[in-house]
Amino acid sequence: MSRVLWNCLLAIPAILSANLLLSWAASATEVPPQIEHEQAQLEVLDVSVVIPTAVAKNTQVQWGQSVAQAEAPAELSNPTPAWPVADETTADATEVLEQINHYSQVAQAESPAELSNPTPAWPVTGEITADATEVLEQINRYGNEGNSNSLEQVTSVSQLKDVSPGDWAYEALRSLVERYNCIAGYPDGTYRGNSPLSRFEFAAGLNSCLNQIERLIGDMDAQVTRDDLETLQRLVAEFQTELTTIGARVDKLEGRVASLEDNQFSTTTKLSGEVIWGISDSFGGDNLVEDNTVFQHRTRLNFDTSFTGRDRLRTRLQISNAPILTTPGSVTNEGRLAFSGSTNNSVVLHDLSYRFPLSDTARATIYANAGLFNTLTPTLNPLDSAGAGSISRFGLRNPIYNIGGSINNAGAGVSLGHNTPLRLDVGYLASTPADSGEDAGLFNGSYSAIGQVTFQPSKEFALAATYIHAYNTNPLGEGGSLGHNTGSLASQIRTNRPVVSNSYGLEASLAFSPQVVLSGWAGYTDATVIGRGQADVWNYAATLAINDFGKEGNTLGFVVGMEPRLTGTTNANVASLIGGLEAGRRRDPDIGLHIEGFYKFALNNNISITPGVIWLTAPGHNENNDDIFIGTLRTTFTF
Repeated sequence: MSRVLWNCLLAIPAILSANLLLSWAASATEVPPQIEHEQAQLEVLDVSVVIPTAVAKNTQVQWGQSVAQAEAPAELSNPTPAWPVADETTADATEVLEQINHYSQVAQAESPAELSNPTPAWPVTGEITADATEVLEQINRYGNEGNSNSLEQVTSVSQLKDVSPGDWAYEALRSLVERYNCIAGYPDGTYRGNSPLSRFEFAAGLNSCLNQIERLIGDMDAQVTRDDLETLQRLVAEFQTELTTIGARVDKLEGRVASLEDNQFSTTTKLSGEVIWGISDSFGGDNLVEDNTVFQHRTRLNFDTSFTGRDRLRTRLQISNAPILTTPGSVTNEGRLAFSGSTNNSVVLHDLSYRFPLSDTARATIYANAGLFNTLTPTLNPLDSAGAGSISRFGLRNPIYNIGGSINNAGAGVSLGHNTPLRLDVGYLASTPADSGEDAGLFNGSYSAIGQVTFQPSKEFALAATYIHAYNTNPLGEGGSLGHNTGSLASQIRTNRPVVSNSYGLEASLAFSPQVVLSGWAGYTDATVIGRGQADVWNYAATLAINDFGKEGNTLGFVVGMEPRLTGTTNANVASLIGGLEAGRRRDPDIGLHIEGFYKFALNNNISITPGVIWLTAPGHNENNDDIFIGTLRTTFTF
């Protein structure tokens, strides 16, 4: 049957000649110089003369694929065959299309056994099946996956840096690309993939060329050379397995997408979650009470809803039972675990916020409760994740971001210059927004406000300057008047009077490579106890993240710094009001360090295990206290 195909191809030049003579007689036009030049160098085959326009629109890439079905290279060995003249072309052309149809059906094969017959019985029919068309469309979509309007057309294979020039397929691809301008690459000169061009990627590029030649076949003025069709024959034969696999992979992907659409949680809402389990213990000197080993947890469910595709309404439910460990908490807030906090295993609404764009580079966020500044502004620390980053609260971010934090916080924030090198974030949060009492409400009670400028000229470097103003009229309860919940007890500035604070921070991050990121910060708070005096609090830290350490997805992390420390007060009167400060002292006497190391080991994309150790020297910034060691084994589930 393949010889019938060959005879059909042999008949094409004669038919072409007759058609051209009729065309010249009717239009009385001259042969373009470009055609004359090409005819002097190679034989040109006008495929559009053979296949009627109505049929060509349906065949597309199948023409190139049909030529590739020759039984043996010997059939193409004669570079200048004697082209016989055939009186009828319709039946032969139909048979060619049916051979193309067979190749499309081969792409549907479910196992290699179905491809074992090299000379199948070619059915003769006048129609291309819907299944074949669908397969070709699937291959086309795979070949164009990831392309967008921003991509530029590659006109030379030398621009595709990942393709080896020594491969014969390189020259074949170069010829097709430069002659038909048919493969699109990325502006940086690489082809799709993270490694040198794979056979599957090459097959997708080959499909792109077949599509381009199909479009030329549909153009009455276009010419496709016989040599190029023979090149396509070799390439299709070489990559037939990959083309078949591409079709099977696309089928499976489309099946999975259809299954997800049928069983999706909601058309507008995405459910995600994080579960943290921690086994922890702390060890100190003889003057401290030893803790028992504890098992703690925190569970979060996020319901993220989008109404426009660019906005997000987040509703978070949280259950936790992770109180602060007894030994550190008795003398200091240093060493608190990143996921610490307790709802006594009750479900609480932890985050209710709505984020939406104001323009391409500006967006706004409204917080109904549990508003935190670290969700509004970039903290520039790659370890800022309670489930996947630092094991301590201090190691997550500059503590000044936590000032004024409360589960009842409500307010709003605006980010200007979002996703640009220079970004400005401003926000306001009220701690008692639902209370209509005298010293409460949105604007008459405790509040905090932030302004931050972030400069990020490249992906490798970022610098931010932060200012936070807070007013706290409720010094009772955990966290004290500043509420950063880290550092020494005295650094909380817990008094029985309202406290006004102005905090200043400087954050920076430098990536030596995607795997090695060095970050750090310094923070200073000037706190005023109304009617009594002022107090100063300082903190600083450096963090190092080594990503993909030992295995992709793993992280080796280190944190070294000084947690918030009361460095001075203006008078003894204000010092006497500050809880946790020894009588007669006006500041924390010494400097204690927070030294932390952990290793996050990713079992898979959804489960990680993180052993970590925290070493506190001079806890509470007092050398009279023996060093404290805190060990934890954190397991994180994400879905």
